[in-house]
Amino acid sequence: MDYRMEELDNEAINELEEMLDTYDKQHITYQLNGQVSIGIKKDGKLIAGLDGCMTAFKIFYVSTVFVEEAYRGLGYGTALMKEVEKRAVKLGANMIRLDTFDWQGKGFYERVGYEQVGFYENKEDGFSEYFFLKRL
Repeated sequence: MDYRMEELDNEAINELEEMLDTYDKQHITYQLNGQVSIGIKKDGKLIAGLDGCMTAFKIFYVSTVFVEEAYRGLGYGTALMKEVEKRAVKLGANMIRLDTFDWQGKGFYERVGYEQVGFYENKEDGFSEYFFLKRL
């Protein structure tokens, strides 16, 4: 096997992404788009928020959820999750997926109805990551 390994510039990265996109279109026959970026303010200060977007196969991916520590356990996180679920359905999603580290929201996502579908532990670096989904 004869080849040369090299660093990719932005043009080559774009070409690579286009190659993957072309390949994926053989399996993904429809495209849904949309994003949800919502926050909760109290006295003008952002205390909680959520960000996510549509991905392939009618899956909405939640990338960020955060509630200030002083406001946790008061229902703000639950309100954010209920709202994103409603908005994801309007965008055409039939499930939501997300991931979280062990020091973040594992128990919270379980309490609001998300199913853990994956997990790994990295003992060397001292963390675990959990993968969740909820069918809408």
